[in-house]
Amino acid sequence: MRLIRLAVILAASLVLAPLAAEAQQARKVHRIGVVVGGVDLTDNLRQGLRELGLVEDQNVVVLKRGWGGRIEQFPEIIADLIQLKVDVIVSSSTPAVRAAKESSSTIPIVMAGLTDPVGAGLIRSLARPGGNITGLTNIFTELSAKRLELLKEAAPRVSRVAVLWNPTHPGQAIAWQQTQQAAQTLGLVLFSAEVRRPEDFARAFTAIVAERAEALLVLPDPLTSFHRQQMADFAVKQRLPSMYAASYWVEAGGLLCYGASFPDLWRRAAVFVDKILKGAKPADLPVEQPTKFEFVINLKTAKALRLTIPQTLLQRADQVIQ
Repeated sequence: MRLIRLAVILAASLVLAPLAAEAQQARKVHRIGVVVGGVDLTDNLRQGLRELGLVEDQNVVVLKRGWGGRIEQFPEIIADLIQLKVDVIVSSSTPAVRAAKESSSTIPIVMAGLTDPVGAGLIRSLARPGGNITGLTNIFTELSAKRLELLKEAAPRVSRVAVLWNPTHPGQAIAWQQTQQAAQTLGLVLFSAEVRRPEDFARAFTAIVAERAEALLVLPDPLTSFHRQQMADFAVKQRLPSMYAASYWVEAGGLLCYGASFPDLWRRAAVFVDKILKGAKPADLPVEQPTKFEFVINLKTAKALRLTIPQTLLQRADQVIQ
C-alpha cells in the first residue's frame, strides 16, 4: 500500500509540475525599458501592448526614461535600464539604440521607427538584422524629395530654402544629399543650417535670417525633435513656410509635415516586443517598414504666415489643423 501511495503521489506531481510552471510563467511580469527621444509616444506602445494582452501593472511594467536634450545622456539612461534588468528596450532614437547596442549584446532592442539602421551600422540588413536589434524603420530619407515638393506646392513663390539638420546623426547626410537633388529639379536654392547641440540653434537661426531664406525644412533627429517648439516659433516669427517629418511638429505650430506615422510605428513596435517576450530572437525577426503615412497642414499657422494653401493640397491632407 505504501508503494502504491508513493506511486500515486509521484504521478500527481508529474502532472501538476507543468501546470505549476505554466502558472508561474503566466504570473511573470516582464519589464520593458522605453527610451524617449524627441517626443514621448509611449502611450502608443502601451496601446499596442494592450491589444496583444500585455497590460501594464498586470503582466508588464513599462519603465520610461526621458532625456534632457543632450545626446551624451543616452549611455547613462541605458545603463540605468540594464541595472533594472529590463527584458527588452524600445526606442525610436538612433543614438539611444546605438548606446543600448554598445552596452549589451544580449538584451533585445526594438526600434520604433529609425532612420537608416543599416547605414548606421546597427543591423546587417532589413531582412536579416542579426544581433539583438530588430523593429521598424521610418524610411525618412526616401521621402526627402516628396517633402520638398509639397513645400514648394504650398508656397510656390519660395526659391530659397534653409535646411536645418544635425550632421552627426546617421542617415541625415543621405537625406541632405537627396534633398539637394530634389532642389535642383524644383529650381530651389538650399542653405544648410547645422546644429549639433542645443546652443547651436541661436547661431543657426541668425544664419537663416542672414541668408534671407524664404522657407524652412527640418530634418528630424532627437535634438531637433526635442526643440521643435523653438523652431516652429522661429519659423512663424520670420514668416517662413516650414516642412517637417512628423505630425507633432505641426501640432507645435509648424506649417506642414509628411512622413511615416510615428504613433503607428510605436503601436506596431508592441508586436515585436510581444514576439520577443514569447521567445523569438531579434536576429530572426525581419525589420519592417512603415505602412501608414500622414500629411498634415496647420491652417492656423498658414494664416499667421499670410499664406493661402491651395485647395488641391488641402484635399490631399490626412489632417487639417484649424
